[in-house]
Amino acid sequence: MRIETLNGLEIKLVRTVPVDEFQALYQDAGWWKDDYKISDAFLHRIPEESALFAGAFLEKKLIGMGRALSDLCSDAYIQDVVVLSDYQKLGIGSMIVTFLIQELKKRGVDWIGLIGEPGTRAFYENLGFRQMKDYIPFKLE
Repeated sequence: MRIETLNGLEIKLVRTVPVDEFQALYQDAGWWKDDYKISDAFLHRIPEESALFAGAFLEKKLIGMGRALSDLCSDAYIQDVVVLSDYQKLGIGSMIVTFLIQELKKRGVDWIGLIGEPGTRAFYENLGFRQMKDYIPFKLE
């Protein structure tokens, strides 16, 4: 499934993306550190191994992305939703999340969660997400 809008923006599921454009998204979001020493092979694996990887392309350039980790049967977590700074506030992030939700629901996934960064609460609430009461996110240290 593809969502096409004016100005040539296309959101679609992909298994590969140009590594330099993928890395640029992470750098622009502040998620990248030069001392990561991550190989191109590692970066190729992220879209390949995600249950769903949605890319937002403008004139074939990757300007945004989001992905879902899931068994594609019942549960899914959306993560790494990002749009290059130059293209933010245009609704592209919302389109990516909505696209992922639609694709997950088509596959029968009925529980979709995520952990948002500070300051993203209103963004996700506008898309139908609600804070889970009585649950605490954990991370293995």
